Amino acid sequence: MTIAAYVRLSSEKKDEAEIENWLQYRGIDRYQVEWIGDKENDRKGFDKLQQAIESGQVKCVVLWKLDRLSRRLRDTVNILADWANRGLKLVVVSQRLEIDGSEGRKIATLLRGLTEVEQEFRKERQQAGIAVARKNGAYKGRKKGTTKTRPERARELKESGRSPGEIANELGISKRTAFRYLSSRAASGESRKP
Repeated sequence: MTIAAYVRLSSEKKDEAEIENWLQYRGIDRYQVEWIGDKENDRKGFDKLQQAIESGQVKCVVLWKLDRLSRRLRDTVNILADWANRGLKLVVVSQRLEIDGSEGRKIATLLRGLTEVEQEFRKERQQAGIAVARKNGAYKGRKKGTTKTRPERARELKESGRSPGEIANELGISKRTAFRYLSSRAASGESRKP
């Protein structure tokens, strides 16, 4: 397989129809394309796509919208940067983007820089909000024993071959938290999100 179309199953009909139009315009038979999909909160299809990219089976990924890669901008930019470094071509049908080669690396680098700037602004705004809430006595912090995400998801990603750093990036947690989630106590489900 050299072309993969990645769709979200919650909006599959819309995604699939637009991608099929793009393929037809380019003279590509839809049956020459590997169709990979995910449900809303399930990323097994994306993991399958990543494995195919890493093994060199996929050279081009077609999406309907860029936000199909991840709900977080930082994760999307990291994925784009990784794919650009691998020489993968990315086509985003609705936004009329075709990114590959050195051009893709430039765009990914620019987006990564913008993401870091936005992340710093967000942290500053968050800290200012917390300071005001503390002053008013409204801020209590996160309750002990709660988690930001499901520790089981960290275990699933580890089993699919991801490193703790990659797991941390994908789940939006620190590397230290990823290690904690991967420990036997967290993986067995003792600490769960309420």
